[in-house]
Amino acid sequence: PMKLIAVGDNVTDLYVDQHVYYPGGNAVNVAVNCKRNGMDEAAYIGIFGDDENARHLQACLDLEHVDHARSRKAYGETRVPRVNLDAKGDRVFVGGNPASVQAILRLCLTPDDLEYISGFDVCHTSCFSKIEPELEKLKTACDISFDFSEPRYHREGYLEEVCPYVKFAFFSGARMDRSEVDALFARCHKLGTEVVGVTMGGKGAVFSRGGQTYAQGIKPVEAVDTMGAGDSFIAGFLTEYLRSDGDMTRSLDYAAGRAANTCTIGGAFGYPHGV
Repeated sequence: PMKLIAVGDNVTDLYVDQHVYYPGGNAVNVAVNCKRNGMDEAAYIGIFGDDENARHLQACLDLEHVDHARSRKAYGETRVPRVNLDAKGDRVFVGGNPASVQAILRLCLTPDDLEYISGFDVCHTSCFSKIEPELEKLKTACDISFDFSEPRYHREGYLEEVCPYVKFAFFSGARMDRSEVDALFARCHKLGTEVVGVTMGGKGAVFSRGGQTYAQGIKPVEAVDTMGAGDSFIAGFLTEYLRSDGDMTRSLDYAAGRAANTCTIGGAFGYPHGV
């Protein structure tokens, strides 16, 4: 059986112009999409607030059969990024609530957590999860997938802090040229990361496994909302990588299709809630 656990962030994305919010967060999105893609088991560990947003998030995870029983609950607000959509369906973030429980608390993994996580094939987390101090312990439990996302997390010092513990590294690099991508591949591989990928928006994606590179184009769709497309790409890649025993070409093709599909729905994976 294929099993993935995501550890880290959860949010509710508030669409200001539509007066609705959607469940989201990189870790949540990857867990939900992996389960939808055919993972036998998907689970999530994070920190929930005690507000209606958190209750909606948990209800959506229940509907998607993503176990979250090991998550923590704190007194405080769920993180609420504020979002507008432009004419192309691209998201534009316009602020949020700076004092959410995700902002003021950090997840510490217990020995029991690590024993539980060791039952999974892959643990996905990200630069938004404040999990860096736990990575050394986490690596002893299972392979780690890590989303470095935006360029401020691509700096050398951060790569040195994270890459030695990570098997799969994902980067967003719409403005990167190929020489910058190749240099990033070389840095990550040298630090110990086996599979490194850069998604480049409309230019598709380029990946490297141990120095061998693979290119993947986009799959055009009528985009309604691009929220969560990158997370869907990660979930698609990880699911097919496990399913195909590491076939890079199949994994990237499947990932591109799943990302395209996400662009046809509202929010990262649906479930709008009025405000």
